[in-house]
Amino acid sequence: MKSGLRWLPLLLSTPWLCFGFVAASAQPAMTEAETLRLAKSDYVEHCGGCHGIQGKSAPALIPELRDRIGYFLCTPEARAYLIRLPNVAHSRLSDNAQLAEMLNFTVFGLGGASAPAGAPRFTAGEVERERKRVLAAGSLKKMRASLVDGIIRKCNAPASLRDLYPGQTKAQ
Repeated sequence: MKSGLRWLPLLLSTPWLCFGFVAASAQPAMTEAETLRLAKSDYVEHCGGCHGIQGKSAPALIPELRDRIGYFLCTPEARAYLIRLPNVAHSRLSDNAQLAEMLNFTVFGLGGASAPAGAPRFTAGEVERERKRVLAAGSLKKMRASLVDGIIRKCNAPASLRDLYPGQTKAQ
């Protein structure tokens, strides 16, 4: 073999190295445990600062999620509301599937028994569709109150859901 072509077999056996490419290989799907771990991490990073790491916000004008947020799956309007909230719809999580898993962790994990039995999980397609219809911040309080009244009426949710957190009094 001519001395100038000695490198040819090496080049042909590892083309992805010579041109800076990585060999195309299918990434294994994440396990259920890995998906849950990522969803928890996303919740802590994007939501936990205000709503609390365990979904228990400090008494403030921020809704507590623990054992309560699942009631919002009771009606299609309330379900969509969760995705359309500005901080959710405009989340830095641009991957709709990843955002759907974070919502699933929040609603089914932190929401506990408040999620209706058999309620479907959020999907990437649903998140993609609803996050395009982001809510205006000025209407959130009024919209939440209206949705909660419907949830209480239609789904037998506790009247305390009207409060942002358990034990809230009118003076607060």
